[in-house]
Amino acid sequence: MEQVTQRRLLSALCHGAIFFSSTIVSIGIPIAIMLTTNDSVVKQNAKESLNFHINLYIYAIVFALLILVAIGIPLLAILAIVSFLMPVLAILHVLDDPDSPYRYPFIFRVV
Repeated sequence: MEQVTQRRLLSALCHGAIFFSSTIVSIGIPIAIMLTTNDSVVKQNAKESLNFHINLYIYAIVFALLILVAIGIPLLAILAIVSFLMPVLAILHVLDDPDSPYRYPFIFRVV
């Protein structure tokens, strides 16, 4: 029972790290968890969280460049909403079903 609780906590922490900071700190938490845990589900959640963070940074840079064409502002607003809602859904998923990792839709998997 303790392993399931630890899996829930670490997986939720990986996905919720984006709420702590929008800097490198939010990427450091999933990296640290991925390197220190032996649980395969937690590692998969940490990798997925890292991929989501990397995708958000890439999209933010591209959308910021598109501000010059006046379409970037609405895209950045949509990105802000998505960057809040998707981690919340991921946290709810890992708390409800700790035995399966969450997969973010529509992202490139770099890690």
